[in-house]
Amino acid sequence: MCTTCGCSPSDHHIDHSDDHVHPHDQSHDHGHKHNHDHDHHHHDHKHGHKHDHDHSSHHDTRPAQRTIIAIEEEILGKNNRLAGFNRALFKEKGIFTLNLVSSPGSGKTTLLERTLRALSATLRCAVIEGDQQTDNDARRIAATGVPVKQINTGAGCHLDAHMIMHGTESFDLDNLDLLLIENVGNLVCPAAFDLGEHHKVVLLSVTEGEDKPLKYPQMFHNSTVMLLNKTDLLPYVSFDVEKCKEYARRVSPEIIIFEVSATTGAGMAEWYRWLAEGTGTPIA
Repeated sequence: MCTTCGCSPSDHHIDHSDDHVHPHDQSHDHGHKHNHDHDHHHHDHKHGHKHDHDHSSHHDTRPAQRTIIAIEEEILGKNNRLAGFNRALFKEKGIFTLNLVSSPGSGKTTLLERTLRALSATLRCAVIEGDQQTDNDARRIAATGVPVKQINTGAGCHLDAHMIMHGTESFDLDNLDLLLIENVGNLVCPAAFDLGEHHKVVLLSVTEGEDKPLKYPQMFHNSTVMLLNKTDLLPYVSFDVEKCKEYARRVSPEIIIFEVSATTGAGMAEWYRWLAEGTGTPIA
């Protein structure tokens, strides 16, 4: 078990020879599938010697723990190298890039739909959609007229820098102001993986409970912005807005908080202004 993200280490593909090889054949350019062959080397371990076990003592698991830690460090090290490549590319092209993270059902896709319809006439936008399965969200984004790339992670619980590096190949990066990445719904694993983005933006809906920043501190600590979504439901749920904001600032004192409803549009204007300023194209 990988202590970083909870995945089995075998869920992460590590290519020691090339930092520019797809880790997964799960990336779809909305309607097109690309197949990549992977060579897997299987080792047949045969033991011809006898093991004597002293059942009166405890087994020392420290070597196994060291192996897990080494694998984890290798995964994160490789990811960080590729994230640096992505970050340099986005800087060169002048693309403001955001990594949207949340638990499932917080309203990321609805928020993206409304945001894109409001800003796509002013800003040149593109979206990378991350999900374990289906292209449901990508089809919703495509309906806004904005270019979208679907990445399906299969058993993986987060996007990584390698996926983003290849996902951007579908876009005309010289004619792009804003890249929005919708990560897999998960408040744990995506916190540890840098994609090369400018900022992480965490969505928290009022249906989830105000204590989430304390339960998942790394995600909120690593995020520049918290969007408190579904505020239109506040009359119908037990949720303390001020306490939630206090908890978020306890783990990330400088976090920017917008209270919004992606359904009704309430509070979204401030979010739009923040996005536009990040691209260097302020809006009224």
